[in-house]
Amino acid sequence: MRRPLHAGVALAVRRPALVLAAAAALVLAGLALALRLEADAGVDTLVGTSTESYPATQTLRERFGDDAIIVLVRGDLQKLLLSQDLERLLGLEGCIAGTAAAGVSPPGGASGPCARLAATRPVKVVLGPGTFINTAVRELRAGYERRVLSNRVLADAAAATASNRARRDGIGAAEARRRGARARAKVQRRLADELLSLASRYGLTAVPSLDDPGFVSTLVFDPSKPAGTPKRRFAYLFPAQGGEPGRAALVQVRLKAGLSERERSEAIGLVRAAVAMDDWRPASGATYTVTGAPIVVEDLAASIGGSMRELLIIALLVMAGVLAVVFRRPLRLLPLAVALGAAALTFGALSLAGAALTMASIAVLPVLIGLAVDYAIQLQSRIVEERDGGAGGAEEAGSPLGIGAAARRAALLGAPAVAVAAAATAAGFAVLALSPVPMVRGFGILLVAGIAFAFALALLAGTAALVLVARAPLSRRSPASSGARRGGAGGGAAGRAIRRAGRGAIAAVCRRPARVLAIAVAVAACGWALDGQTRVESDIQRLVPQDTAALSDLDTLQRSTGVGGEIDVVVQGDDLTRTEVIGWMVDYQTAVLKRHGFNERRGCGEAELCPAFSLPDLFTTAASRSDGEAVKALLDAVPPYFSRSVITADRRTATLAFGIRLMDLGEQKRVIDAMRAGLSDGRPEGVSAQLAGLPVLAADANAQISSSMRRLLTLLAGLAAVAIVLLGAFRDLRRALVPLVPIALATGWSALLLYGLRIPLNPMSVTLGALVIAITTEFSVLLSERYREERRRGLGPQDALARTYRSTGMAVTASAATAIAGFAVLVSSDIRMLRDFGFVTVLDLTVSLVGVLLVLPAALMLSERRAGGPA
Repeated sequence: MRRPLHAGVALAVRRPALVLAAAAALVLAGLALALRLEADAGVDTLVGTSTESYPATQTLRERFGDDAIIVLVRGDLQKLLLSQDLERLLGLEGCIAGTAAAGVSPPGGASGPCARLAATRPVKVVLGPGTFINTAVRELRAGYERRVLSNRVLADAAAATASNRARRDGIGAAEARRRGARARAKVQRRLADELLSLASRYGLTAVPSLDDPGFVSTLVFDPSKPAGTPKRRFAYLFPAQGGEPGRAALVQVRLKAGLSERERSEAIGLVRAAVAMDDWRPASGATYTVTGAPIVVEDLAASIGGSMRELLIIALLVMAGVLAVVFRRPLRLLPLAVALGAAALTFGALSLAGAALTMASIAVLPVLIGLAVDYAIQLQSRIVEERDGGAGGAEEAGSPLGIGAAARRAALLGAPAVAVAAAATAAGFAVLALSPVPMVRGFGILLVAGIAFAFALALLAGTAALVLVARAPLSRRSPASSGARRGGAGGGAAGRAIRRAGRGAIAAVCRRPARVLAIAVAVAACGWALDGQTRVESDIQRLVPQDTAALSDLDTLQRSTGVGGEIDVVVQGDDLTRTEVIGWMVDYQTAVLKRHGFNERRGCGEAELCPAFSLPDLFTTAASRSDGEAVKALLDAVPPYFSRSVITADRRTATLAFGIRLMDLGEQKRVIDAMRAGLSDGRPEGVSAQLAGLPVLAADANAQISSSMRRLLTLLAGLAAVAIVLLGAFRDLRRALVPLVPIALATGWSALLLYGLRIPLNPMSVTLGALVIAITTEFSVLLSERYREERRRGLGPQDALARTYRSTGMAVTASAATAIAGFAVLVSSDIRMLRDFGFVTVLDLTVSLVGVLLVLPAALMLSERRAGGPA
């Protein structure tokens, strides 16, 4: 490892300006790419792909469209549907669907939302009251016209048959014509009787039309219920609460699957703009609210973008302030410059890979900046230290070296330890790639890449900057910089106080290392035992900004309709029109709704599940689904716009949909498991059925990340990964395992702290164990390697520890303080998930740092006693 490190430093010494110029060019390129990143706050970033429901959800989206945008219409349904407002509602649905007539200027003009939606066509389907009633009118009119035409043909045929028979019987022409007329009249009377029956059924006095209140009322409202109560089978359009007269209608807008983040964002903006147009404003006083999962995601993505900029600015100011206090000249802000460069390269690479910003990406910033600052401080301090003759006091220091020789010597003595610590830290973070949550996996992978960029910049650009500054005449340097000649960190009264406290603690640990380690193990054991008792906050509503209008609108949707999301059952088979398949779907739907509290009398009310538009809704009677040919005939008769919302044209994929209340993901998982358990009951052979939709994916992912066993396995995997890297680098079991002692114990201290403070975990902070392992690895490896180096120089254990803590220890403290300050910035975020993550990380890293500084000396002392000397 020393050879490539020495070669890199040698290049920075020979060509410092060239190295800095190349680094600056790369950083600027990375920054340009990073500025192109788009935020993605989709629930897909929180759910995994490893469950059986994920492929079913992908199939659902491909065949039937993406998650529904909901336009909630609130108001008196009778006033809305039995007036001109119905035409306004139909116009809005047509505008959103992009069905502008060719050659006709749409409402809002050529640059308005209707025209743009018609041009881009991002919407797959719009299902709403206006479209439903208008389609019913068209189909009835078309059916009437077909029946009249058919009747005319039959009447003509009957007249011709009667007339011809009369002629064959030798009856005169006049009588034959009279018999033909009577036959025609008989056929026409049968049609009249059918039309009278139809008119009586739907209250028709004329051919059905959209502006016929009697027809619309008979079609939509239940005459056996209080006035204005929609029929039960239309609950997916007019959800009722507790059987009360309807006050809400739903327009479902499903975007096409496969839209890019930019296309989806633009489509959502156009839908919102269309709803806001005065052309569609109801005269009855009804109101529109645009809500649904895509709306919440869109607003959260905008919030993430704003948080990214705000947190970066705050982080820069806070970390610059911390470095100014804890790290002395020369170039006290050089570590921060290195960290910013590493961040630019990392997020530039993220953009180049075609990925997007998530909430976890924001959390990467303080971690990455803290680690990059640490690498830069360690390397910069070691170069200054070697330049001034070593880490000892004046009585032991060697002859001062030139900056080039000092940098080369640091590359041989100090840089390998930093490189090993960086590699072990990266291994600890790489374990997060095993997480079932995509956002967490991205967090780990992004940090692994960031660590590589940070170390390379600190080694090359940091060294080049020091070389360039060192060429300036000594007379032009501030006298204050002389204090930095022994490590560069921890000056002033605060530094002296820290060093005095440190010397006292080291002396106490060296006297009783076994007792210190026993206490540390006991405390950690308590934390491990209680880790499974820490609650995981899984209610997404509580983890996003509470002042988000979209969140309030989603709550309004639930209060108005009883539901806040949708669960689908994706049914697949060779022929779903078989009567036994339709019968099973009807039975399953009925059983699930009954089990979860829905009935016609109460409506959705307090039910956990409510009906949504599904294939069985097309079959309103037992007779209509009892015969295979009748089923096929009915599906052929239903307008494709409706039938293909629930069954594909090839009749191989269909959906059963249920509305679900907003609830804690733990409760949601209970409902979903009950639904999943019933899927096999009576299901016909050759038919598969899987639950699908974001509520299902979110509940399954939450169950995985909430598992205390999974957290334990993640911790063990992290420790194993760190151990493998250290063993591979050191080729010495004792040398590799001693730093692992405080690393492993830190996970227990962290768990105990969280339990004691009653701080719940969330989908991000469940990664805290891996984060503690990775960060603590940095501290522990650097300190143990410096201690080993000082012992090999001939110092006794206590003196070696004192010198380690005076040099590397102060640099570790400075970088740790910077990292902790960076995490503290997250506490200012308006995203609770980030805020809680930042808060618990600040506490845990502080406890871990203090614990490592106290426990590592005990582990080193006991290790030497057992082995009879240093490793």
